[in-house]
Amino acid sequence: MADLNEVRLIGRLTRDPELRSTPGGQYVASFGLATGSKYRGQDGVMREETTFVDITCWGKLAEMVSKYMKKGRLVFIGGKLKFESWNDKETGKKHSRLTVVALNVQFLDSKREGGEEIQPSEEGEYVAQPAPGAAPVKSKERPAGASEDPSWEPPQDLPF
Repeated sequence: MADLNEVRLIGRLTRDPELRSTPGGQYVASFGLATGSKYRGQDGVMREETTFVDITCWGKLAEMVSKYMKKGRLVFIGGKLKFESWNDKETGKKHSRLTVVALNVQFLDSKREGGEEIQPSEEGEYVAQPAPGAAPVKSKERPAGASEDPSWEPPQDLPF
């Protein structure tokens, strides 16, 4: 049986992306995402549930996300799950968490006219498409782990 590690999320940023670089000079951005869902409880009452997810992205994608995304923006994230574990330096206690490594990012809200999407062009350049009239950001680098075919389109009639 083949393995599959794929995550698709739509939600709002809970904080502005934090851009850092590794000692080797590669960019990494991290931010939080809140996703919502509604369901009917056993008592028949509609309930809302919010899930908070930590997101990380690398390379040119991290630079673009840091430049264009802000707290509150509605985005689609395509990526994979990553399990991280470490020992606390002060207490020696073991910690762990499950995060999402973003491979594709698409801006869904209309804080600017139209959405913004980061995807490869026909020439193989990765382009962040900003609002009309703004200059796109281009790079020949493929973001680390970016999907070859981001053909999935999110539904337009989401309740949140």
